[in-house]
Amino acid sequence: MRRLRRLWWVVPVAAVLFVAATMRLPYYSIGPGPARSVEPLITFEEHQRYESDGEFVLTSIHYERLTGFGVVQAWLDRDLTVVGRDFLFRPGESRQEEERRSISQMDQSKLTAAYLVLSELTDYPEENGGGVLVEGVVEGCPADGELFPGDLVVGIDGVDLTDVGQARSVIDALPEDRRVSFDVVVDGEEHDVRLQREPCVDGDRAVVGVRLIDNFPFDVLISSGSIGGPSAGLAWALGLYDLLTPGDLTGGRMIAVTGQLGLDGTVYPIGVPDEKVVAASRAGASVLILPEENLAEARSVGDQGVELVPVRSFGEALAWLRDNGGASSEDGGR
Repeated sequence: MRRLRRLWWVVPVAAVLFVAATMRLPYYSIGPGPARSVEPLITFEEHQRYESDGEFVLTSIHYERLTGFGVVQAWLDRDLTVVGRDFLFRPGESRQEEERRSISQMDQSKLTAAYLVLSELTDYPEENGGGVLVEGVVEGCPADGELFPGDLVVGIDGVDLTDVGQARSVIDALPEDRRVSFDVVVDGEEHDVRLQREPCVDGDRAVVGVRLIDNFPFDVLISSGSIGGPSAGLAWALGLYDLLTPGDLTGGRMIAVTGQLGLDGTVYPIGVPDEKVVAASRAGASVLILPEENLAEARSVGDQGVELVPVRSFGEALAWLRDNGGASSEDGGR
């Protein structure tokens, strides 16, 4: 009986330990993810392809929901960052919805990269493939969840499209209270998407909430697999530019790249750049090109044996590569 009294605490302690080991908390660990070589993931036809001796690699992160024990373990691991759920998810967003949003952001980063590079190296967008591409949609507007980055719009309201200017004219000519019918081609299949315009952005003007760009003069296919998010834009652009131009921008090195890219070439900051530095180091990269605004945080992980190159634009990244061992033709063989 005395022995049972002495062990009264075992059951509640065991229960607490069980909960700490199995119950998932609204906290996540973020750590370095795999680095993938960019150029083998890019394919195109109707243009000369110039391979490089080195490689551009995109860096990624891995995140995992934590238990109580997991939070403690992650805090003790120098290569992991512990964040709350709201760092990764929007209010009320499920894991599946976050994954769809992340993949959509990745698709948009590919389109932005191709738009920027083809604009510099070819006569695009004046010469294009007909129709218009969905570059992005505005969250909360009618197009959100109905149209997606990469969708090819071949007609609006029964009018066959040749370029973005025509698409805008057709939409503007329709009464605001009338549904807009988009003829969309996805994976070779045509769909009819009808949307009612709403005043979903600043101002009272009713809009669909879609951003369009001219279709590319030739197909550019980029395979990103399960990696999502917007931060690979700069990596895709540099890889595509290198493949379309004679010479070798990498200078024979492994160069890691991260940064969200705008259609005008601006490089925007990304989240957890410190984890990207570790990912670049683990991959064996000698250089990490990253957004200038992320430099201070990237330096916080200490010396990882990777040279950090901060840039504000795609043009700055190209200039640094050319000035530091890389070489390529600037006209892309126009």
